[in-house]
Amino acid sequence: MLTALHQIGQYFLLLNRVFKKPENLSLYWRQTLTEMVSLGLGSLGLIAIISFFMGAVVTLQTASNIDSPLIPDYAIGFATRQSFILELAPTMMCLILAGKIGSNIVSEIGTMRITEQIDAYEIMGVNSASYLILPKIVAALMIVPLIIIYSMFLGVLGGAVVSSYSDFSTMDKYLIGIRWKFTLFSIIYALIKTLFFAFIITSVPSFFGYYVRGGSLEIGKAATKSVVYSSIAILIINYILTELLLM
Repeated sequence: MLTALHQIGQYFLLLNRVFKKPENLSLYWRQTLTEMVSLGLGSLGLIAIISFFMGAVVTLQTASNIDSPLIPDYAIGFATRQSFILELAPTMMCLILAGKIGSNIVSEIGTMRITEQIDAYEIMGVNSASYLILPKIVAALMIVPLIIIYSMFLGVLGGAVVSSYSDFSTMDKYLIGIRWKFTLFSIIYALIKTLFFAFIITSVPSFFGYYVRGGSLEIGKAATKSVVYSSIAILIINYILTELLLM
């Protein structure tokens, strides 16, 4: 318990250093653009495959469980849209990104720590925490919402492809379900959650990488811890935000 409280306190002390005013804004901005490419483009392929097939599976499962003639066929499209936009895209995709992006961040910063590059920054008077971590957080806050919108589109597209060749529905009815009672707030709700998740999947791994000690084995252990703690934090924040925004 005391160890957990110590780590939480150390995490917030690190964030205090991270959000101090940058010494060179143009340098930070260039680093942020680099991180956007690194964090975003490297994840598009994985997110595309998972989103498309998950949308297809959700559509098939919904159709197979609707056995009442009182439920219209367009409910399949409606259920796919709601489940993907409200939960699967923002939460499940961010859990996947927590594993992929988080492990990369821990490896990068952890390697710099054990090779004493971070110590060299400190000797030169550079705020290493801010320089290494802040661009990653800002880049994630900018690029992860776009990735989630991309995931939403591909998830719905996967369901549409299944509907086009299956006999349980038609494309027209699926599209009616996609549009039925659609509200912009669903997108806004998902993106609000995504911003919180994006902060978690960059700041938590950065914390574990920044304070790693030892060698490559410890970096691996830190990467595992970062994925576990990031996932737990995402699930807790997901529940809190759902309670606040939808209830």
